[in-house]
Amino acid sequence: MATTILKVEGMSCQHCVKAVTGAVGEVDGVSNVSVDLEAKTVTVDHDPDKAPIDKIKFEIEDQGYDVVE
Repeated sequence: MATTILKVEGMSCQHCVKAVTGAVGEVDGVSNVSVDLEAKTVTVDHDPDKAPIDKIKFEIEDQGYDVVE
């Protein structure tokens, strides 16, 4: 298992938290998703083989938010 912290722009409310948590949580291999609105971060515990970081980024961006490198 790996823990990845992503900087995400555009999240501002509990709807944002629910959208990102739901989308990323559906990815096979993800065991936990935590969103911090104040820090603008999404922390994901995942199996890198089943849930590569590119897949996680895609799911966040698919919800309309920007993952910042």
